[in-house]
Amino acid sequence: MSFQSCINEIHKGLPSPLYLFYASDPFLHREALAAIRELVPVSERDFNLHEFDLLAQGEENLMLERILDVVNTVSFFGGRRFTILMGNLQKFLKKDIEKLQAYASKPAQDSVFVILHYGEMKKEAREKFKVFKPVSIDIRESEIPQWIKQRVRTKGIDFSDEAVEYLISLVGNDLGLLSAEIEKISFVGQKRIDVDDISDIVVGGRQYGIFDLVNALKAQDADNVFRIYKSLKETSDDYGLIGALNWQYGRFSQEKMTRQEQEYLLNVFELLNQADIEIKSSGRSFPMEYLLIKLLRLQGLHSPSV
Repeated sequence: MSFQSCINEIHKGLPSPLYLFYASDPFLHREALAAIRELVPVSERDFNLHEFDLLAQGEENLMLERILDVVNTVSFFGGRRFTILMGNLQKFLKKDIEKLQAYASKPAQDSVFVILHYGEMKKEAREKFKVFKPVSIDIRESEIPQWIKQRVRTKGIDFSDEAVEYLISLVGNDLGLLSAEIEKISFVGQKRIDVDDISDIVVGGRQYGIFDLVNALKAQDADNVFRIYKSLKETSDDYGLIGALNWQYGRFSQEKMTRQEQEYLLNVFELLNQADIEIKSSGRSFPMEYLLIKLLRLQGLHSPSV
């Protein structure tokens, strides 16, 4: 995992004098920055830790000479000096790139210069800054389940695979939101977290769960369907509920099914996808209610065993 490579390098103390960390997700920048700060004792941070955020300051205030002066300053207390430059390298002028390359040819002793680049790094840009040790800290969508497991492990918690999938279905792939939910879960004090625990903690211990809603749909009990939905929407938005329904019906797809059941699930996923589009685009009034009506009708037509 790319982000884990970054964290591993930081845990080693950033032994190289030059680094280029790059990612598109601001959350990962904050995580990397927080980890780098921990390398410097609190008592030394005023002297041996310097941060320059070019995005916050504005491009017109780019004063690379001043930053390089700081990088070249002898560290205090005999420790190493860490200088972090945050910004978008692709906005750098040619003369600024040349100054960075000149410094990189002879970096200061006991000084670590880290560039945190916001956005993707194109091949041409990576070539210009190849003297800095490049580390992509982006996390691909397929890596998020493993990232969750590693993160909860640092909290002394073990998640089942189904709990990981269910958490993603409720929250989505936003790493910041996932991190916040993991933090909430860590305060519960349980060492092992499963699907029922996720449902209770993330959605606030509501009276009904997504399992109850699916069971009511299967029973074609319209009154109960809308009673449960009314309860669920008090603690979850429609987008999260659609994700949870996708997850629940996705579990059915892993079972052995007849052709009729396969066709039914295909229709269910098409309806869920359409409702998801309508919610994001605000193209229909009461999209969730309309979805539930269509799911009830579909159940009546097929009456599968799933």
